[in-house]
Amino acid sequence: MERDYKKILVPVDGSKEAEMAFKKAVKVAQMNGGHLDVLTVLDTKQFIGLHGGMLNGDVIYQLSEDAQKYLNELKDSAIKDGLKEEDINIHVRFGEPKTVISQEFVKEYENDLIMIGSTGMNAVTRLLVGSVSEYVTRNARTDVIIVRTNTDNEELAK
Repeated sequence: MERDYKKILVPVDGSKEAEMAFKKAVKVAQMNGGHLDVLTVLDTKQFIGLHGGMLNGDVIYQLSEDAQKYLNELKDSAIKDGLKEEDINIHVRFGEPKTVISQEFVKEYENDLIMIGSTGMNAVTRLLVGSVSEYVTRNARTDVIIVRTNTDNEELAK
């Protein structure tokens, strides 16, 4: 069965794997005449213990501003690579990345495909908290592609 994906979600976290997924998602959106939602999810639970267990407003604001700047840079690169500005939106969310990506966001925006990097964590973190991409693959409300290669289908150098 052939499927033209029209509403693609690509979650990014600043990792090389996520950026490879982003670049491939831009190509898929272009080929299908689709729309791309670029999402980063800020997991404030990871900062518990800092600042006496609480994040103050300045820290949250700075996290959000940094994420917005990063997403704008990605959006600009996608437009430079030929994606129309109206075909890409960027989003910053707070919450548990696993559930926001696999359940909440795709339900709200009716995405029909998630393209996600293989992992953005090191082995120890993956062991302790589990891989976001693994969780998304098992629990997503829609199709998922795990991106392991660049746009030339070459494996990422380790």
